[in-house]
Amino acid sequence: MIRLLHHAVGDLPWPQISKSFRLWALELSCPNTVSCADILAAATRDLLTMVGGPYYTVFLGRKDAKVSKASGIEGTLPRPTMSVSEIIRIFASRGFSVQEMVALSGAHSIGFSHCKEFTTEIFNYSNSHYNPRFALGLQRACADYKKNPTLSVFNDVMTPNKFDNMYFKNLQKGLGLLKSDGGLYSDSRTRPWVEKYAADESVFFAAFSQAMMKLGGYGVKVGNEGEIRRRCDVFN
Repeated sequence: MIRLLHHAVGDLPWPQISKSFRLWALELSCPNTVSCADILAAATRDLLTMVGGPYYTVFLGRKDAKVSKASGIEGTLPRPTMSVSEIIRIFASRGFSVQEMVALSGAHSIGFSHCKEFTTEIFNYSNSHYNPRFALGLQRACADYKKNPTLSVFNDVMTPNKFDNMYFKNLQKGLGLLKSDGGLYSDSRTRPWVEKYAADESVFFAAFSQAMMKLGGYGVKVGNEGEIRRRCDVFN
């Protein structure tokens, strides 16, 4: 059990290990009550808060989907190689404004991307958004990505472990990692919001919180539309 716990939570400090125990205890105490969707939504908010991000309200009561197909995802989520126009269209089709889309893009303040997602751009950067020195550094970091597809780079190379507005400041300097990142600063529809969030972190945090609350309510399954899974990786 100790080995299983270690692999489940990694090298977390004891207070966080205690939280993992409490999640298990939650299902034992309140079976078929808390959905995996709710746990994921709350865990996302808590993780962002732990790394310096804003606290926002997570409304609970979601059900888990009864159907999950990879084929249903294509064209509904933004890709790192998409143009700004394509990304705006995807968000608009779900009722999100350009401003909300840019705010949500600030989630790239943390995390990483695999080299295969942007290598086409960095080896042909003369007409791209990349700072030339940054592009050369990425070329070196991803030189062996075909042999090692797990190679990756932090989305925010300046403060990779902190949720802040550095992502937007990076875009102004040509340090956006993905094509979709750089496009936010080069496109006249999104650039004003990049500049606004780069100038004031509190404004970004407020906009991000509102957009996340709206996103958390999109497509929610209730009643017989969904279920509360006993295991998050399989249907009941």
